Amino acid sequence: MSIVESSPRRTVGRFPRRTRELIVRYAILTGVLAISIGPLLWQLSSSLKGPGEALFGTEATLLPQDPSLAAYATVFEQVPMALYIRNSLIMCLLTVASQVVFPTLAGYMLSRRQWRGRRVFYWLLIVSMMFPFESIMVSLYLQIRDLGLVNSFVGVWLPGAIAAVNVLIMRATFAAVPDEVEEAAMLDGAGEWRRFVRIYLPAARGSLVVVVINSFIAAWDDFLWPFIVLRSEELYTLSLGLARLSASSLSFDPRVLMAGSVIAIVPIMVLFIVLQKHFFKGVESGAIK
Repeated sequence: MSIVESSPRRTVGRFPRRTRELIVRYAILTGVLAISIGPLLWQLSSSLKGPGEALFGTEATLLPQDPSLAAYATVFEQVPMALYIRNSLIMCLLTVASQVVFPTLAGYMLSRRQWRGRRVFYWLLIVSMMFPFESIMVSLYLQIRDLGLVNSFVGVWLPGAIAAVNVLIMRATFAAVPDEVEEAAMLDGAGEWRRFVRIYLPAARGSLVVVVINSFIAAWDDFLWPFIVLRSEELYTLSLGLARLSASSLSFDPRVLMAGSVIAIVPIMVLFIVLQKHFFKGVESGAIK
């Protein structure tokens, strides 16, 4: 009877190779996590510190010793933060609605193989993405001015109503639906609109969530274009309001500016937490397709 001796497990140093690889991976992930959320946690901690606590230098502590919400109350006292938030929400709703409806319809049209002109429009969209916003900013403003839309929500919303990247996302999603599914629906007597609603839209649910989140964040964080178009403070978005808050309170108390920035981040975090399950499903399905 032969005895088969198992080879010893390969190790490097005191730990097996597999353990060392896991340690390196988790160390890298921990470092990335610290870089990603570290500034946000420091900002939150600074906004909660009391007036007597140091924010910078060797005397500053990581956690507030005397937590206080006074900085948040000061934000709403110095600037009409509720008005800015309302205006930003209006802009986000307009942008998300247009970014969902128009790119979905355009993406569906581009995915139709029987349409001969689809390749021309496809490459036009690709080429349009090569030009940065700053290169067309002046011409956009002149067009908005000629239309009489300066100092209006429509003037802020119109240039970003449709994003080429969202059209391409929806096109790729619809093009990945098997032809056999559509052919079976056609045999059952389903028309174009019914096939679009019953087959293609459910298949694009994950991609639609990706479009919603990206569009909301882009509209919520937009500063340059609202700064150019808007004139009245009653129409200021939150990004412009934070700039005004910075000009009025930074030299007085940085805690107030930190509190305003935290307030601006909360809606994005809430939206992502609510939709994160569908978001990752959409990203995963897009990668598989």
